[in-house]
Order: sequence, then structure tokens, then C-alpha cells
Amino acid sequence: MDWTVFSFLAADAIQSGTIYALLALALVLVFAVTRVILVPLGEFLVFAPLTYAFFLPPAVSGLELGGQIPGTAWLSATLLAVWAVLERGHPRRALGLLLAAAGVVALAWVGARGVPPWLGWLLAVLVVLPLGPASYRLFFEPVRNATVLVYLIIAVGLHFAYQGLGLVFFGPEQYRLPAVWGGQTTVGIVPVNNQAFLVYGFAVLAMAGLYFFFTRSLYGKALRACAVNRYGARLLGISPSQAGYVSFGIATLISAVAGMLLAPLINPAYFQGFLLGLKGFVAGILGGLVSYPLAVVGALVVGGFEQWAGYASSAFKDALVFALLLPVLLWRSLRSHEIAEEE
Repeated sequence: MDWTVFSFLAADAIQSGTIYALLALALVLVFAVTRVILVPLGEFLVFAPLTYAFFLPPAVSGLELGGQIPGTAWLSATLLAVWAVLERGHPRRALGLLLAAAGVVALAWVGARGVPPWLGWLLAVLVVLPLGPASYRLFFEPVRNATVLVYLIIAVGLHFAYQGLGLVFFGPEQYRLPAVWGGQTTVGIVPVNNQAFLVYGFAVLAMAGLYFFFTRSLYGKALRACAVNRYGARLLGISPSQAGYVSFGIATLISAVAGMLLAPLINPAYFQGFLLGLKGFVAGILGGLVSYPLAVVGALVVGGFEQWAGYASSAFKDALVFALLLPVLLWRSLRSHEIAEEE
């Protein structure tokens, strides 16, 4: 491996690691507050740009979608409507949810009729955003005292459901989307897509935003309290359910915006979310699913190891990346002296 190959691999590692870092941050946030490993996070990442494709003219997207409302809008509206039914004991809250469901469909209808690209970009994020909190309310909150294993089983089931719906909504093909910032910039000897700099900028902004949110805002401190001790937080008047909605909403927002920025670089398809989310999960595991800085470091390690594995043996690239879990899990099992039945 010479310096040229190393430089290209390093550039790709930073780009991949940044995406995994965003997903790892979202996963750690959700797990810390709710003890849910949000496996469908990768689906939220690809749903946003695939929804955006429906808001672009055929000359830009290369697809004849005919002004259709994307299936993600109907999915979000349906989940919000079911949520409203569950809240029928609180008429004002139920009415707000029904209005939100109608608003999602209205936004998608406006976007499908043709809007400027910047507005379609925003509408796509808003259409996907309710999926996170609604998923928490409908599938996880009813079993709020379940174990992490039960939550994981539910999350895996949601992943398969959302992935199957993605195939129905968008088909098997990849979508080519326009870049927000086109062109390339040469860094050293490596040409880097300008779109990648937007991904890096959003990652820095997300990390800084989460830091100030958790250290300076009342809602952020409430989420930290729920992460440390849910029962103690409830005694102090903090609602774990509200904390769950907020954490799922923030995680969905981070993944949706990351997907929108990443889309011009990968040409998204319905099936790509799973591997991206799984590698973000590996990064989170390397950070212990408790530390945001360690999750970012773990993401960069995953990104670098993935590029090295692809260079050494492309056929086993993904398998080698997932093998990073083995020494971490072994180390954690050796440190743990608890017996499951006693716990």
C-alpha cells in the first residue's frame, strides 16, 4: 500500500465514519433514555431521500412518478392516526395528532405537485420525522417495563416491516438525487466531493447541538435524568414517556437529515438502510452504548477498518467489520459477574 492508496482509503474512511458516527449518536441517545436499540434507524435514513425523489421534477430525478404522494406520507399519517385513537381519552391531544396526520399528507401533496428543491428537501424530512415518535408510542411504550431483549425483538421486527414497506413504496431501484453542493475539492492528492463537506459540517453541528442540549437546556437535563434513573426522574415529575418521544424524534431527525446529505453520494435504495444502521450499531457498541465521544471514536474506527478490509478482501469486508463486535462482547462478558436470573 503506497501513500496514494492510503490517502484515498483515509478519505473514504472519514466519510463512512462520519455517517456511522451520526447513526451511533442517535442509537446511543435512544438507548440511554429508553433502553431500545433502534434497529430501524437505517430505514429512517433512506426513507427521507427516497421521499424527496417524489418531490423532484422528472428532469432532475430521472423518474416518472406522476405527482404521486410517497408511501412514507401515508405510513406517517396512519401511525399518527392510530396514536390519536389510543389517546381518545385526551380529546385535545387526539385532535392534535389527527391534525398532524392530515398535515403530513398535505405537505406530501404539496411537494408532489412541484416545489423548489430546497422546499422539497425540507418537506421530505418533515414527512419522515413523525415515524420515530409514533413508532415509540405504538410499539415500545405499551411494554415500557420490558427487558432489553424484548425491545430488541420488537425493533428487529419493525426493521423488517419498514424495509418491506420501503420495497412496496419505492421499488427495488436506486434513485439518483441532485447534490446540494456540486463539484469536487482536491485535498492533498484526493478529490473530495463537496457534498461530503456538508456531511462533515452536519456531524459537527449535531455533536455540538447535542452537547449544548444536554448541558444547557431543561429538556436535555430531563432526558439525562431519565437516562440515569427512570424511576427517580418520574418521582421528580419528569415523564419517561415524553423523554422517549423526544429521544426518538431527535434520533429520527438526525438520521433523516444525514440521509438527505448522504443520498447524492450513494444513490439510495430501500435496502441500504440496514447495513448503514448495523455499522452504526457496531460503532455504538464499541462505545459501550453509553458514551457519545466513544461512539464517535468507534464510528471512525469502523469506517477505517471497513476501508482497510475492503482493500484487503472486498468479499469479506462486511463480515470483518461485524467481527469487531467479538472482542468487545468478550471483554464485556468477562467484566460482568451478574447472573441473569438474579438480575
